[in-house]
Parts: sequence; C-alpha cells; structure tokens
Amino acid sequence: MAKNKHAFFVTGTDTDVGKTYIAAALVRHFVQQEYLTVGMKPVAAGASLVNGRLLNSDVTELEKAGNVSASIDLINPYVFSPAIAPHIAAEQAGTQISLDKIATAFESLQAQADVVVVEGAGGFRVPINRQETMADLAVKLNLPVILVVGVRLGCINHALMTVGSIRAAGLNLVGWVANRMDPHMPAIEENIEMLKAMIKAPCIADVAWGATPQFIDF
Repeated sequence: MAKNKHAFFVTGTDTDVGKTYIAAALVRHFVQQEYLTVGMKPVAAGASLVNGRLLNSDVTELEKAGNVSASIDLINPYVFSPAIAPHIAAEQAGTQISLDKIATAFESLQAQADVVVVEGAGGFRVPINRQETMADLAVKLNLPVILVVGVRLGCINHALMTVGSIRAAGLNLVGWVANRMDPHMPAIEENIEMLKAMIKAPCIADVAWGATPQFIDF
C-alpha cells in the first residue's frame, strides 16, 4: 500500500462476528508497517462510566491498537450505556445520531493519521436513526469496505446478502475476512471455499479460532 492517506470501513455479516477483533488487528497491521494509524468506532452501545465518561470496551481495544494520540471524542463520537440497537439507545438518551458530526470527527482523525480504520456497529444495514443506517455512514465517508464474515452455519447467505448490499450502496468492497467462529463447524473448509468463489473480492485473512489475523496485501 502506497504511503499516503487511507481509510477503511469495517462491517460484518451480523453482530458478534469479530469486527472489533479484526479492526484492531488491522490497526496493528498498519502500525507494524510504520503508518500513523488510528481506529474509530463512531457509534458504540454498551458502556460503563470511567472517570466521568462512558467507555465502551471495543473503543478501548481500538484505541490501544493505534499509535496516534487522538481525543476519545473523535475516536468515539457517540457512546451509550445500554447494549442495545444504536438508534434505540440514542432515542433513550434523548439524542439523534448525526452523520455530519461523525464525518467531522473522521476528518479530524484523518488529518492526524496516515490510516483510519472505521468500525461500524452490528451489520451493514443497522439503523442509526429513524432515517439512516450504517450503510449511509459508509457512503457519507465514501470509504472502501472490508467485510468480516463470521464463519458459522448460515454464513454464506448472510455474506452474499451483505456483499450485495455493499455493492448496491455504490461502495468498493476491497476485501473480506473469514473469521472462524465455530471450530467444530461441519464442512467448514467447503463453506470458506464457496465464499471465496462467490465473493468477488479477495479474502485478505482466514482467521482460525483464537488465532492472530495475518493479512495479505490489499
């Protein structure tokens, strides 16, 4: 990857498919290549009060992986205490998530870093307010997308539907990650081979259960 400004939007086939694990590994990957790199989690639901501020564990993991000292308010513009759907958490908090506010924070991070890895919440079409979804955020930021596929029963359907949704949004799917969620899944190799055949983007990492991701160039 040429040494100029880059950013990526990391999404998943569902919630709990290892997006943060992969996003933080991507941040470390670029740090190891001597890029100034920062992770961003625009919206986080599920947090505890620490020193007067709500902190989400995913945000903490991304922050620790990077080598840019950025404000937590830029890394995580919206954080909510209950671990529920973001738009519901925002409504309960009496606020509405604004794409413009997130875009402004992203631009500030991009000014400080060579690479910004933006992690979405839940799946690609998770609502963030009554009108917009995570897909709209990816479009607003105009970022290439990396898809984390949680390899478990039903993953092929979820992956292909998400790929179709990314394409329909007019975004560039630059790569996907096979994250093996169930080490005992029957026919796991056959499932991954089918995904590789049907997803028209490179598999940039095939991550065994509990293993450290190793990324190919993309």
